Amino acid sequence: MINRDFWRGRKVFITGHTGFKGSWLCLWLRELGADITGYALDPPTAPSLFELCNINRHVRSIIDDVRDGDALACAMTAAAPEVAIHMAAQPLVREAYARPVETYAVNVMGTVNFLEAVRRCGSVKAVVNVTSDKCYENREWVWGYREDEPMGGYDPYSSSKACSELVTAAYRASFFPFDMYKTHGVAIATARAGNVIGGGDWAGHRIIPDCIRAVVSGERIVIRNPHSIRPWQHVLEPLSGYLGLARRLYEQGTDFAGGWNFGPDDCDAKPVEWLVSTFCRKWGQGASYRVEQDQRGHEAHYLKLDCSKAKARLGWQPRWSLGKALDTIVEWTKAYKGKEDLAEVCVRQIREYCGAGGAGAA
Repeated sequence: MINRDFWRGRKVFITGHTGFKGSWLCLWLRELGADITGYALDPPTAPSLFELCNINRHVRSIIDDVRDGDALACAMTAAAPEVAIHMAAQPLVREAYARPVETYAVNVMGTVNFLEAVRRCGSVKAVVNVTSDKCYENREWVWGYREDEPMGGYDPYSSSKACSELVTAAYRASFFPFDMYKTHGVAIATARAGNVIGGGDWAGHRIIPDCIRAVVSGERIVIRNPHSIRPWQHVLEPLSGYLGLARRLYEQGTDFAGGWNFGPDDCDAKPVEWLVSTFCRKWGQGASYRVEQDQRGHEAHYLKLDCSKAKARLGWQPRWSLGKALDTIVEWTKAYKGKEDLAEVCVRQIREYCGAGGAGAA
């Protein structure tokens, strides 16, 4: 699905490249030989994967704000990318409760500014806007949500991602319509992923980063929603989907425009307590947890995605089980504790994920 020949020398513009997912994507694209320009604020955490892996050495890094539409448009035009991937966001449910105005400004108007930049940049052919599985109107169904389900959102974060989806659909219909593709030449898709985990995530109010911080400091892990079920997946799973989708958009245009789900198989939708207890078992001595009652706002109890469309049309499949994903997180965290070269660890995991074909496996 990931074609090295396509990405070699390809100009790619990424917003949010200093974040967790953005950093992994930069490392992967570097392995594929792409010409990368990143646009984002400074890394959102300390430590950060971006700094630990010295990613600024391998990308053209612009530190600026997606809320500054003119700066974003100028940066994109100067970079002259063929592929643009929008990942910049305020990504935390808890943070959105504390800072709702900023969350909407970044996640909604940031999307508007990004798409306006695409309009002003004549080189872009393929656009992927990364949103969230939480963009759906969650009815706590036991079956997965399909791409044509209604958008919604109980909380500010989820609502802001639903808004980002609606903005993208409006721009696609108004400025990049299918029936005028031969004139504008731009194909736009949105990508909705499940709960992404992996080595190098230091965000607050996320369970795997909480696990990593606890075991590194020798403390017990605290969990507050032990029975909440989430569609856990390693970060490389959705990233492989984004890369495959971007190539199809570039090569086949509007045939692949629209919304796309990238989530794990049903067997990897597990309760929080299962995830933490398994992490502790894989870590070994020194890892334990306790449960505290959560009093800090609503979060969905159950949410999963139907990924039939991506499997059937993109040939995308989850490659790593949740157990394997946790193995790689334990490996990465022990390498961090041991002061190993973390860029090498990440690249090794990317190559392992891709199999014998390396980072460009077909």
